[in-house]
Amino acid sequence: MASHTPVTDTDTDLDAAAVVGRLRATFATRRTASPAWRRAQLEALRTLLTDHSDELVAALAADLGKGPEEAYRTEIGFTLNEIGHTLDRLDDWLAPRPAELPERLLPATAQVVREPLGVVLVIAPWNYPLQLALAPLVGALAAGNCAVVKPSELAPATSAAMARLLSRHLDAEAVAVVEGAVPETTALLAQRFDHIFYTGNGAVGRIVMAAAARHLTPVTLELGGKSPVVLDPGTDLAAAARRIVTGKFLNAGQTCVAPDYVLAIGDTARAIEPYLAEAVRDTYGADPAGAGEYGRIVNERHFDRLTALLGSGRTVVGGAHDRATRYLAPTVLADVSPDAPVMQEEIFGPILPIVPVPDLDAAIAFINERDKPLALYAFTDSAATKQRLLTETSSGALTFGLPVAHLTAPDLPFGGVGESGMGRYHGEYSLDTFSHTKAVLDKPLV
Repeated sequence: MASHTPVTDTDTDLDAAAVVGRLRATFATRRTASPAWRRAQLEALRTLLTDHSDELVAALAADLGKGPEEAYRTEIGFTLNEIGHTLDRLDDWLAPRPAELPERLLPATAQVVREPLGVVLVIAPWNYPLQLALAPLVGALAAGNCAVVKPSELAPATSAAMARLLSRHLDAEAVAVVEGAVPETTALLAQRFDHIFYTGNGAVGRIVMAAAARHLTPVTLELGGKSPVVLDPGTDLAAAARRIVTGKFLNAGQTCVAPDYVLAIGDTARAIEPYLAEAVRDTYGADPAGAGEYGRIVNERHFDRLTALLGSGRTVVGGAHDRATRYLAPTVLADVSPDAPVMQEEIFGPILPIVPVPDLDAAIAFINERDKPLALYAFTDSAATKQRLLTETSSGALTFGLPVAHLTAPDLPFGGVGESGMGRYHGEYSLDTFSHTKAVLDKPLV
């Protein structure tokens, strides 16, 4: 997942205690628990995204060079779909669920109810700065909470737009946006929250978790890692290449669930090369620098980190770069060793290594010897291969035939496992994350 500025002790003018205290006072009135309030906030968020979509698209272009189609589809439209899905089902999700009781407790009744947690903190990253701030907020509001949203300082235009628009459209006594960098994040983490939802990298995730532990605050950590693509012999390589390119180079590769590398079994390592090169040209043209829907690297630090990885293998396609514009072409590297620099950390950019392995056993061993990935992708026509990957590997998600797509299905949980994160959200899973599920038993005295 996107890196987030490390948190250290630094002075700040932010009165974080006052911000949280104001939200706690609002929560104490119980008005946010009302289903009508929850619906009103979600409707207001939908209006915000609809009425100000041009402004938000412009902010995303300024921060990341995102084209208008990609910005709408992956940020605004994605969040609108999440809001619509939640509004359509919210009454059912909030309804108490009757529970059966053992005979020894009868006569009695029991039910399970969801109640709001209180005041929650959402810390968003820079790579999808709108979606990854607002999609968790949808769940927090649907669950009846007050919320502090901390946008990423590395996407300043989007951060400023959210700060201005959220205060205008949502209940300002229940939702606060805190802009800033290290000092502001540090000040917020010193406060007691009822849940902290962090999207970013593992290093800062550990800092967030340590801060939360001081108050026994539960956390959701949406992190990342190196998500592999297993390429099985017999696969339609042209179709696979098109789908890999689409998932990998979205947002210039700056996507937590982007395919990080291809584990190519047997002869597929060499055979896939021309198809990947063709798919890049078909998608972005002969000169991707001029493609209106191909983004840019977020800043010079990440640009320098990525270009230092280009020597990790033989260039199949791409490799061109321009530091002045933070442009790095969609790049495929072949003959990549497992020990190469590009294989030592999440790439989080438009570089796709191809790592050859002799067979499925070797591919599974390769995956299992490393941290559990946020997603595992595979292209195979074999039911036996699918079953082995399902039962013999562990990952946040497992997808056959279409990388990244699971993220767009609100009825599927999104989250990591191990180093790739903890907790899950989207759809009803977001309501679970931001609610307390309470057992209620009623036993008459006579």
